[in-house]
Amino acid sequence: MNTIFVDGAAGTTGLEIGERLAQRRDLQVLMLAESARKDPAARREALNDADVVILCLPDAPAREAVQLIDNPRTRIIDASSAHRIASDWVYGFAEFVPGQGERIAGAKRVSNPGCYATGFLALVRPLVDAGLIGHDEAITVNALSGYSGGGKTMISEFESKAVNAGPRIYATALTHKHLPEMQQHAALHHPPLFAPTVGNFYRGMVVEVPLSLWALSARPKGGELRRVLAERYAGCDLVAVASEEECKTITDVRVESLAGTDRLKLYVFANEANQQARLVAVLDNLGKGAAGAAVQSLNLMLGLPAATGLFLEAP
Repeated sequence: MNTIFVDGAAGTTGLEIGERLAQRRDLQVLMLAESARKDPAARREALNDADVVILCLPDAPAREAVQLIDNPRTRIIDASSAHRIASDWVYGFAEFVPGQGERIAGAKRVSNPGCYATGFLALVRPLVDAGLIGHDEAITVNALSGYSGGGKTMISEFESKAVNAGPRIYATALTHKHLPEMQQHAALHHPPLFAPTVGNFYRGMVVEVPLSLWALSARPKGGELRRVLAERYAGCDLVAVASEEECKTITDVRVESLAGTDRLKLYVFANEANQQARLVAVLDNLGKGAAGAAVQSLNLMLGLPAATGLFLEAP
């Protein structure tokens, strides 16, 4: 039986991973007592005893934890942003390029994607690979997330009721920790213009890439965009592409529509007369955007079906 240690199990992502592992009978989850969580010797022992370690820590402590592992056997999934563009780590988004699931399965070190990056890359990378979006294009991405994405500090702020109920924009310096992975893994020459917003709801996320099709060098049609995405994700258990009929008939997309699940759904809304399109990804920032992705990578690394133990439907 494989042994798993979640370092940072008391954090937001760690607790979500714990929920997904709690009912598993094929794994042994190593636990540290509350008093031992900050004991360097106890942590080092647990890190080195486990077959797979999942790091749910800020970037600097995650790097330190990696250095504490001194055997060649223990495999690591890092849920921080510390290693997302590192050349010696495998990016833990199994579906976004062909063969990535196999790379994760054989990896010793896997870096979990950021939640915003997951939605963005799911939409953009297949279109770049198909030549419908050029590597040198100017790309904008808008996003709205639940406040749980900000961790314990933001959760406490919103739930203290001291914060105004309206949504707030942030990252106004046009920097965000997800931007390097968004640019690198989308194979873009320039970082996208990223405009994130946090709302006064706990979980759920919408990521949108608006496109002026007439301004793209390939001049793609909306139908081409949807076809490429549908072909890329055909047969995927956790990623779905809305049909052309659904995209034409629905009038809105709810940010919390996949909250509580580990799935991701993509939409292509297009107006051929105006040569415009809106690419939209819906996911749970704590599900496919964090804990669900980590457990999916864990499953692949252990040779199990990707969706084992994941939440396919909302509770």
